[in-house]
Amino acid sequence: MPLAAMAAPLMALRIFENRYRHLPAPCVSISTVYPTLLELSFYDDADAFEVWCQALGIPLGTVRHSVHGDGLTHVMKVETNFSGGPVKLINFTTISTPEEERSRAGAVS
Repeated sequence: MPLAAMAAPLMALRIFENRYRHLPAPCVSISTVYPTLLELSFYDDADAFEVWCQALGIPLGTVRHSVHGDGLTHVMKVETNFSGGPVKLINFTTISTPEEERSRAGAVS
C-alpha cells in the first residue's frame, strides 16, 4: 500500500495542527489496516475529548458511551468526517473502585 492511501487522514492532521494548535494534544493513530481513518485518543482526559468534539462541531449527544468488560474503564467514542475521511475520537477514563474512593477521601480528611 502506498503512503498516498493515507492522504485524507494526513491532510486532516495537517489542518488540525494549523487550525487547532491551541487544543490539548491527543494520541494520534493512522494505520495501514484502515488507511483512511484518523483516530484521536485521549486517556483520563474527558475535558480534552469534549473540547475536540466542540471544535469539530460534534454534538456531545452523539457520543457513544460504554464500559470495558473489566468494569474499570469508561469509554466515549464518536466519528465524524473531515477533509474527505473519517475521524474517530475516543476517550478512556479510569473508573475508581469504591476502595480507591475511600482511600482518597481518607487522604483529604
